[in-house]
Amino acid sequence: MAKLATGVAVVTVADGRDDIGATVSAFSSVSADPPVVSIGLAADGYMAEVIEEVGAFAVSVLGAGQRVLAGRFSAEGRPSARLLVTGVPHHRGERTRALVLDEALSALECSVRQRVEVGDHVVFFADVAGLPGVRGTGPSLVRWSGRYHTVD
Repeated sequence: MAKLATGVAVVTVADGRDDIGATVSAFSSVSADPPVVSIGLAADGYMAEVIEEVGAFAVSVLGAGQRVLAGRFSAEGRPSARLLVTGVPHHRGERTRALVLDEALSALECSVRQRVEVGDHVVFFADVAGLPGVRGTGPSLVRWSGRYHTVD
């Protein structure tokens, strides 16, 4: 599967105590009407646990110039998402209160519709509840063959 190029996004959750975030490449559109997306996460991970508890999250789709952010949000033992976005333009989504990256190519606020465990992962299907304003432009950041790449 590493040979299949996939988009890169940062998923964030505000749980009332802290801000949690992670880089994901298992993010996709499922339905246009109604708008539904999916994300896949390690079932035993903290991110899946928090999304299950909160029931909502935000997604910021990364552009080519955000490779460093992708690395920050995928680092083992990473700190609070608030610390990871220090010095990076961002705001809170109106519906989820989760962090949204202002320079993302696109952003969505999502409400969990269904959770499905598959092997060592969990897939969350979520209704798109809002489209926060972002101002990113340019090529996408993708993950292919274990590395980040730019696609024009």
